[in-house]
Amino acid sequence: MLISLPRRRLAAAVASAALGLTLLTGCSNDNVDCSLDECTVTIDRETNASVSVLGVEAKFVSADDNTVTLDVAGEQVSLTKGQQAVDVGGLQVSLDSVTQDQVQVQISR
Repeated sequence: MLISLPRRRLAAAVASAALGLTLLTGCSNDNVDCSLDECTVTIDRETNASVSVLGVEAKFVSADDNTVTLDVAGEQVSLTKGQQAVDVGGLQVSLDSVTQDQVQVQISR
């Protein structure tokens, strides 16, 4: 049985839209702002603070004025402000900012 051309185009458009939504929903909460393949993540500087992003969990471990230690995808990584992105679990992770209450990092594919 053949599907007409308009129905094939509609099916392709629906599948494409579903894929796009799947990619954009790689972020788990309000502390995450994602584009297609990069997320800005804000994590509270408190014990056990974590966020799920792009299929991995990022947990706050410790911080000082310029360096933050996170557990990303089960791997501990120390990030310094201004440092190039570090490869962790197939993702690129870099530190944007450190305040008394929060840290902000970029995570991308």
